[in-house]
Amino acid sequence: MSGVVERRIAELGLTLPEVVPPLAAYQPAVVSGAYVYTSGQLPMVEGKLPVTGKVGGEVTAEEAKELARICGLNALAAVKSVVGDLDRIARVVKVVGFVASAADFTGQPGVINGTSELLGEVLGDKGVHARSAVGVAVLPLDAPVEVEIQVELVQD
Repeated sequence: MSGVVERRIAELGLTLPEVVPPLAAYQPAVVSGAYVYTSGQLPMVEGKLPVTGKVGGEVTAEEAKELARICGLNALAAVKSVVGDLDRIARVVKVVGFVASAADFTGQPGVINGTSELLGEVLGDKGVHARSAVGVAVLPLDAPVEVEIQVELVQD
């Protein structure tokens, strides 16, 4: 276990997963200057989606919020894969969440709270961020939720 952030993840009863291999021609995360940008993270658990379908249809908002939490954990794993230690995070700058939504579903912000709340629990004040929560028709592999994050690194 690397440091404070990973100890906090363990205290929450969570495990930082292995980075989900790319589904196409991209990297899970890249560093540019003082920032890390993750690719969209699906709620993969051990290489599989636990649930598929549209939120407000086959998937409840509560289920989707938990899936967004998993996306957030996968995003932290992607950050770690390029910086080595999550204690290097100075702050989360931005979260962008996509929710595959039934036509009448308007609760996207509540779903993406799953990611936002996880980042707050794990990183405290460093987890406070700007955010967008967007409803979309469909996501890769029929995932209900996809999340990307941008973090600023502590400067040496």
